[in-house]
Amino acid sequence: MTAIRIGVPLAACLALICAVPAQAQQANMSFFVTSAGPGKGADLGGLAGADKHCQQLAAAVGAGGKTWHAYLSTQGAGAVNARDRIGKGPWMNAKGVVVATSVADLHSDNNKLNKQDSLSEKGEVINGSGDKPNRHDALTGTQANGTAFPADKDMTCKNWTSSTQGTAMVGHIDRAPFGNNPMAPSWNASHPSRELRDGSAPGQGCTQKALQGSGGDGLFYCFAAN
Repeated sequence: MTAIRIGVPLAACLALICAVPAQAQQANMSFFVTSAGPGKGADLGGLAGADKHCQQLAAAVGAGGKTWHAYLSTQGAGAVNARDRIGKGPWMNAKGVVVATSVADLHSDNNKLNKQDSLSEKGEVINGSGDKPNRHDALTGTQANGTAFPADKDMTCKNWTSSTQGTAMVGHIDRAPFGNNPMAPSWNASHPSRELRDGSAPGQGCTQKALQGSGGDGLFYCFAAN
């Protein structure tokens, strides 16, 4: 039997047809984990810079028509609660799965956030515990109920402006347990970021290298606020 050869124009057309459903689904997306951070550790350019990063990543996959906000809290004067800046829900991932129906649902045991459903804007699973490299730490700077920490201890890398000194609360994107830490499976308040364990940079828990060293990569959650 003679093999049928598909010409370049036809192959390109077929590829485009296959891509259309994915693009349409992503246009309806209202939640994702950033596929990459800005690259400066926990210095996200403050809340405005983090929101801009969410918006740019969403626009790249056809979902830029929504107003995107990063799920991040700040501390001190004018402290912001992460839960108050992400709209009312419901929120859907790039594959059409509703991960939470409301703010209350998001911060309950009923949410559907896990390794399979907490997808990037491209619809990809984020590397988790056991994968190489592990990237499951999401920057949040928030308590488990989505509210800001008191100002007495930095948990937001100086309100997302430090790429050196400081600490940030992170959540486990894959909800992975770890040791005897009962909060490890939390999606938004698993543990604080850590300085490098070789002692080379004391107090510097906000560098890209430090975040990567403890299972992160400067990633964070983005929600459509409208």
